[in-house]
Amino acid sequence: MNENDKMYDILKDVPLGDANDIITEGAIVLEGGAFRGLYQEGVLDCLMQHDINFQTTIGVSAGALNGINYTTGQIGRSAHVNLRYRRDGRYVGINAFLKTKRKCLINLDFAFGKLPNVPDLNVDKLKNQNRRFVAVATNLKTGKACYFDNSRDDILLCAKASATLPYFSKPVIIDDNPYLDGGCDDRIPFRWAMKEGYKKVVVIRTRDKAFRIKPNFDRRYGITKRWYSEYPDFSYILARTDADYNFQCDELDKLEKKGKAFVIAPSEPINIKMLEKDLNKLKNIYLMGYNDCLNCLEDLKEYLNK
Repeated sequence: MNENDKMYDILKDVPLGDANDIITEGAIVLEGGAFRGLYQEGVLDCLMQHDINFQTTIGVSAGALNGINYTTGQIGRSAHVNLRYRRDGRYVGINAFLKTKRKCLINLDFAFGKLPNVPDLNVDKLKNQNRRFVAVATNLKTGKACYFDNSRDDILLCAKASATLPYFSKPVIIDDNPYLDGGCDDRIPFRWAMKEGYKKVVVIRTRDKAFRIKPNFDRRYGITKRWYSEYPDFSYILARTDADYNFQCDELDKLEKKGKAFVIAPSEPINIKMLEKDLNKLKNIYLMGYNDCLNCLEDLKEYLNK
């Protein structure tokens, strides 16, 4: 099988198209997770194909990137970029790192640019105020998450900041402040949606519901306070991010049981590398997300209609 046939086989079940203009009240919250985000892309494509287009989307890291294509209503675009170009050195890996000014292992300028066989990003639709898009990034000076929405002309820059990994990358400068991955302080930003007063909050995870991380604050703080000695508040927040994540997961479980949030999470644990290269694994993660969404679609509609 030649390379074109292999790519056809990988992409044949991944749709391409445009969502309709029906708006669903509420907020959808997108967890980060690098290439585990393919799961989320499957969920979002399924939602768009079933006319569920939330009025507000908030995302962190990979979730922010997926949220852009969801807000623009471009079914399949995220998955086609990640599956078709995952092995392209201009997009991911050491070549991307060396060629980007910010020294990032994932070249987001490439992902947002014009790509053969992938529809151009609809930037005009992203800035349409009928739908709100929010990218979460962490301010290195304060250590706190900041929430940037699409009323800003530089919203794509804010999304890049949201997905800029600590340790590996240079910070993104926004309004004269340095920013990195939003997940450093707020990995699953459902609390923002609650504070904003949304009555319907749907959370799309990239980890299964049982997943928790074993924190090791002392060891990690020893690393972060040296690595980010110029930013003591950030180094402390980064060191305790695993413990904070576990608290978020526990809190989200309680909200779901009370019917205050609806959570779609992987039906099986996703165990891949951060920059996974195996296209078949990534495709299967996408299909898991699509099918998990299909399986809970009626429950989701019931939740939204209560």
